[in-house]
Amino acid sequence: MRVLIIGSLSGPLGAAARMAVGRGVLLDQADDVEVALERLRGSVPVEAVLCDVSLDLGWLVDAMARERIAVPVIACGVNVSPERAALAIRHGAREFLPLPPDADLIAAILEAASGQTHRLVVRDPIMLDLLARADQVARADASILICGESGTGKEVLARHLHRKSRRASGAFVALNCAAIPENLLESEMFGHEKGAFSGAIARRIGRFEAADGGTLLLDEISEMDLRLQAKLLRVLQEREIDRLGGAAPVKVDVRILATSNRDLLAEVSRGTFREDLYFRLNVVSLRLPPLRERPGDIAALAEHFARRYAEANGVAYRAVSAACLARLRACPWRGNVRELENTIHRAVLLASGDEIGPDAIELLGGETQGAACFKPQNIGDLSGFVGRKMEDVERALIIETLHHTLGNRTHAATILGISIRALRNKLRDYTAQGEAVPPPAAGAVA
Repeated sequence: MRVLIIGSLSGPLGAAARMAVGRGVLLDQADDVEVALERLRGSVPVEAVLCDVSLDLGWLVDAMARERIAVPVIACGVNVSPERAALAIRHGAREFLPLPPDADLIAAILEAASGQTHRLVVRDPIMLDLLARADQVARADASILICGESGTGKEVLARHLHRKSRRASGAFVALNCAAIPENLLESEMFGHEKGAFSGAIARRIGRFEAADGGTLLLDEISEMDLRLQAKLLRVLQEREIDRLGGAAPVKVDVRILATSNRDLLAEVSRGTFREDLYFRLNVVSLRLPPLRERPGDIAALAEHFARRYAEANGVAYRAVSAACLARLRACPWRGNVRELENTIHRAVLLASGDEIGPDAIELLGGETQGAACFKPQNIGDLSGFVGRKMEDVERALIIETLHHTLGNRTHAATILGISIRALRNKLRDYTAQGEAVPPPAAGAVA
């Protein structure tokens, strides 16, 4: 992971930089936001930006948006008031990191903001068989399609494939096709030349060139529109890309991994996904089973997350009790590993005593005790909705679901039964209307 730090390294920010390096992070540094923007336009891909809150963070975020640079920005500062930290978030920062730094908090925030995920935690026989199949094909250069429900760990598996491949010394570059707006996605994929569009004041390489010699992950590829699918197909066939505004094609040597939480053959039948692209991507297919089909992983994952969030939040580690594990194993986990992670994160903060007991587990609908798992809420009495507009009810449901998922957009979209793109459009409208929208989640597993 490469991080660009903006600000002086002589004080607490320098201490944060040293802690990040100790966690294996590669660092670039710029003294001000103007120099930082030049670095972001360069050929070395950056996965996150850490910016001193005393600098003009708002200008940087606006400039990055104009130039279609989709890199998360994390604000940081010493003795910053809650109001000023909130202002940095409103100006476009993904997270706020208080200084002096804490090594575990730095690691958790950088991982969450950049979308980096953790090592595979595998115990169930079904997952062990899948991992053996993945290891068998990892060293090939063939494209691999990783399918599975939202939250099952598709990006985790993709990173494992890269580490096991002959390209492990090269870059691993991830592009979330669902998280980047359509008007930015083409530039993000293929890059652009100076003057290619309004705001393109310098050349910028795209993710394909950044991944040259390595691996490119096209995450949630089913969200890509048909026009871009046609361009992607040509790139996969010709192994060359055209920057926006470019005069000549650029050769690239990239191994492609793609993920989808949808049935792509069904999308082909609906006409929303190209059949020829599907077969080009699906040389090898790996299906990640949902958590309910791999119960043998639940205990190991619960302990993994309990340790991780105890460290990240500075609280004492508590083991997950046997009664708690029995309850966790009885759940259907519609949000899969991501939902389990959020549940254990809450439990770490709410637990008392020497262990995490079942009373610390909060599940969908606010249930905290009693039944073994989810109970549907009683919706027989709908009188509270009478007299309210449908759009107001929908807004309240979406916002409440986001609060439940700790701001995780992908998990919320899964629960609501809508695409991440539809959810993103609605949240953009709500924000424009002055609605307080929960910020994105920290520490989610992709």
